[in-house]
Formats: sequence, structure tokens, C-alpha cells
Amino acid sequence: MDTVLSEHVIARRKRKIYISILTTILVLLTAIWLVRFSFKSTINKSAITTAVVEKGNIENTINASGEVLPEFEETITSPITASIQKVIKDAGSKVEAGESILTLDKTSSQTEYKKLNFQLESKRNDIKKLKLQLDKSFYDIKSNDDIKQLKINSLTADVENAKRLLNAGGGTRESVDQAELNLKVAKLEKQQLENEIKSKQQTMEVEMKEAEIAADIQENDQRELERKLQLANIVAGRSGVVTWVNKNIGSTIREGESLVRIADLGSFKVKGSLSDNYIDQLYNGMTAIIRINETKMRGKVANIYPSVQNGIVSFEISLDELNNKLFRPNMKVDVFLVTSTHNNVLRVSNGAAFKGSSMQDIFVLHSGKAERRTVHIGMSNFDFVEIKDNLNPGDVIITSDMSEFKNAKEITITN
Repeated sequence: MDTVLSEHVIARRKRKIYISILTTILVLLTAIWLVRFSFKSTINKSAITTAVVEKGNIENTINASGEVLPEFEETITSPITASIQKVIKDAGSKVEAGESILTLDKTSSQTEYKKLNFQLESKRNDIKKLKLQLDKSFYDIKSNDDIKQLKINSLTADVENAKRLLNAGGGTRESVDQAELNLKVAKLEKQQLENEIKSKQQTMEVEMKEAEIAADIQENDQRELERKLQLANIVAGRSGVVTWVNKNIGSTIREGESLVRIADLGSFKVKGSLSDNYIDQLYNGMTAIIRINETKMRGKVANIYPSVQNGIVSFEISLDELNNKLFRPNMKVDVFLVTSTHNNVLRVSNGAAFKGSSMQDIFVLHSGKAERRTVHIGMSNFDFVEIKDNLNPGDVIITSDMSEFKNAKEITITN
């Protein structure tokens, strides 16, 4: 027959079960913590990068992108409408000043030049004929004026004779009046002729001037075409390297279209691009650092383009070293614009350990251990980070990413 258990016994058994379960859970948690501690608190020395804290200068920079371009690049355009006949120098070829690069078919322009030359000769002949005609017309009018003067002299004598006859009683008053009238008419005719001579002289000057201007225009057109024909011999204006050439032989090129680009590889510049979010910090004359692999060069912002395209502002950098052997046309480079500088501060090499916040935890190496330490961060650039406190010159810190040890206070460094 079963015995009924007392409430005290039942409660004691339940307490034992609860204690057993709780103990099991604690053991499991302790085991998990020990496993995590054993793995997370130890790291091999080869898996980390370190840097020594030092005193020095640091520059605050903003990142930009850049492209190396020749400082001087000559673009040769077609001076005439013609077709490409032959390409002598291909892209990448070195050329000397005056060396031919390509030839154009100038037949059409040469024909036009001959036509202009013929028209100019015709204009000059027309001017000669006009001058002869005007000279003859002026001579005829001048001769008539001389004849009028002789007639006036004769009529003046007739008036004197008529007056003498009237005084001698051998003439009449009507004869004197008629002689005086004839003289007056002759003088008026002479005055009219002199006015005509003056007007004719002015007309001759205007007609000659018009003819000469028309001839000058024709001559200028001829000279301009002659100049263009000379320029149509496509030659290098300076020594350099052909960076591009139109190789479409036989294609028609309009006047003003590009044919060749020649770069002077003796000096370079950098064209930079930056987000317009930083446009207020960009100004002419600011220091720029250009990095190619591990090599750094300096320059200054020389020109800022006024337009912003797709949220990007462009600028040009004048380099301190214009002809570095690392430079290649159209090479992409990293650009860092210096916004401010701090001198004689604590700094350490930049690395993945620094996340950009003003206060963060880092690990300092000491006697085979890495101890967590909270520091305040100042300025930073691609090379260095400024440390404001809790470190001293000579301290060695871990610069690699240590986010997986965010809960560890101390890490053992193994070999």
C-alpha cells in the first residue's frame, strides 16, 4: 500500500531538482566563458600590425581622386576642309618640333586658291581701267574749264570794246548790256564747271577707294587661304609624344576639327575631383599631397573649375616636382588636400584599428600582453593619427582591426 508523501518531502525534492538544474546551467555558462576567454584573449603576433607612438607633425586631409595629365598638350586642328591622305606618326610616337605627323589632300583648297588669285588679278586690272577712265573724264572736264576761261577772257574784251564804242558815240547801250550779259553767263558756266570738277574729283576718290577695298578684301582672302594651305602641312609645333591622331584615312575633315594631340612629357599636372560637400574647404593655393603607390609628392591647388557636375567639383594641382619619372599620362592617383596642420604632437601610424570616432579603445603592448586603453583622437590623415592622451612616446600599439576583442580587457600575445 502506497504511502502519501508529506508536503515537506515533496518541497525538498523539488528544491534538489531546481538546484541541480541551476548548477548545470552555471557549469555550462562557466565552460562557455572559459572557452571564449581561452580563444578571445590570445592572439598570435603574426596576425597583428603594430606601430610606435612618436612626436611629430600631422596634417589633416580630405580625400580626393586625381588624374595625371601633361602640363602642356597641343591640339592641332584642320585649317581647311580636306580628307586625310596619310598618317605618318601613330599615337605613342615621339616627335620633334617641325616633324610631319599626317598629310591632308589639299586639292580642293589649292584650286580655290588659284581661283582667288585669278579674281585678284582681275580686280587689279579693273582698278587700272577705272583709273584711266576717271583720268580721261577729269581731263576732259579740265579742258572744258580752260576753254571756258578763254571764252571769259574774250567776252571781257568784248565788254571793254562795247563800252569804248559807246563812249566814242559809235555804239549803243544795248550792245554793252549784251556783252556784259554774255560775260556773266560765261562766268556762271565756268563756276558750274568748276563745281562739276570738284564733284568729279570726290567721286573719283570714292570709286577708287571702293575698288581698292574690294581688291584688298580679295587679297586678304587669298593670303588667309595661303596661310591655311601652309598650316595644312600637319607638323608638330613642339617636341613631345603623340597622344592621339585621327587615323580615318580618306574621311572628310571639316575646318576646325581635331587631327592630332601632342603632349609635352617634360612636365605634368594633376586634375583632381572632389565631392561638392567639401567645396567650402577648397581654395586656390592649398597644399595637396599626391600618392603613387608608396611615393608621395606635393603641390598646390592652382585652379578651381567654377561648374559642379554630378556633385563633383574639379580642380588643377600645380606640382612641386613637374617631371617625376613615375608620372604617366592619364594615370589615376590618390589626392589628399591639407586643411590644417598640428606640430609636435603625439602621433601613430594610421591603421584599421582607428574607426574615425573622437574617443575609442586601443590595445597597448606591454610585456607580452595587449592592454585595453581609451584614448582621444585628434587630427588624422592617410599616414598618421593624432593621439591626445593616455599614451606616451615609445608606446607600441596594435593598429590592425581588433573589433573581435571588443570585450577583452587584456590579450595575451603569442609567437
